[in-house]
Amino acid sequence: MDHPDINLLDPELKLITPTEKRGQYSIGVVANYADDEETRFLLTPEGCGLLTSAGIEIYMEEGAGVDISFSDEAYAEFGAKIVSRDEALKSKIVLSYVPLRTDDILRMRPGSILLCMMGEQLYRKDTVRALLERNISCAVFDNMYSFNDDPVFANIIYEIDGRAAILYAQEHLSYLGGGKGVLLAGVAGINPCEVLIIGEGQDCFYAARAAIAAGASVTLINNDVSVLQAARQFCGDQLTTLSIHPRVLYNKCKTADVLIMGTTTRPFEFPKKLNMVMKDSAFVMNFKDTHPSSSVPRTVAMAMSNVLVNFFDEMTIKGGFEKMLLCSPGVQAGMVTFHGKLVDKLVASLVQMPAVDLRMMLTAKN
Repeated sequence: MDHPDINLLDPELKLITPTEKRGQYSIGVVANYADDEETRFLLTPEGCGLLTSAGIEIYMEEGAGVDISFSDEAYAEFGAKIVSRDEALKSKIVLSYVPLRTDDILRMRPGSILLCMMGEQLYRKDTVRALLERNISCAVFDNMYSFNDDPVFANIIYEIDGRAAILYAQEHLSYLGGGKGVLLAGVAGINPCEVLIIGEGQDCFYAARAAIAAGASVTLINNDVSVLQAARQFCGDQLTTLSIHPRVLYNKCKTADVLIMGTTTRPFEFPKKLNMVMKDSAFVMNFKDTHPSSSVPRTVAMAMSNVLVNFFDEMTIKGGFEKMLLCSPGVQAGMVTFHGKLVDKLVASLVQMPAVDLRMMLTAKN
């Protein structure tokens, strides 16, 4: 019996030509911008393999996985077709971590779909106009929620941001990180480091939980008692919770080894004079200014892939993105533009353009 050449079983890495016909479900995955600091990515080779095995064609931009240390060969092994950026943008659905810039949007197929995370680019009028001009339906994962009202995509990033923030803090305090060479956790006869967190939300809660797990003494401060109650339930009795008061804040900042700030329930601005009383060696991070998850983009990709596989499985079962949209309020919550209309009221207010009610559009379409 003749045996096939074993080399024929190896994946063949090649660039797909523009004339190649695409199936009903095609997803183009594009790389992060080279001049941008964003490193996070949405899809691993294994996640890609699960999608291609379900009949979805993946057109991966050449070199797209470099930020998460995956080669084109790794994606090709799991069924992805390696293409140029232009070809990836011509897919029915385009997948990108950051919102696309205007020039890329104008290269997309009219009437196609852009799925991404929310970013400042979507608060630009030229970006929105490009989406409307090309009749692009754009949805952001951050605003979507699952059937049990859980913002699963956003929570993944919040959790990784929170946990990675404590890794940053420990590195900063260590000798290798340029610190005094101290450990967050206390040992016999030595007090643990003090971690002060000002804010609310999953990123702050996960930072508090991670700091407690590392052995630190953790205090979370906010100006809403209900948030403090939720934080205590989330993190346990080891978490100290305090309301924001000037003297309390002063005393805590004076002794803190780590200060992490997020968004508070009511507007709060950290007093600049408190910077003078803090330790010179203190580590300070503001979630409004930085995303620690950018330092662990491979973890982000693995976590997001798990959710995206379920997301696209549901899409194929329901017969496409628009049919899934009709019966999925959680997906509707993520829509920014739909069929040439701006449907996100927050974006509309920022770019000073009128918004249309998505539900009315869907009702009329149905």
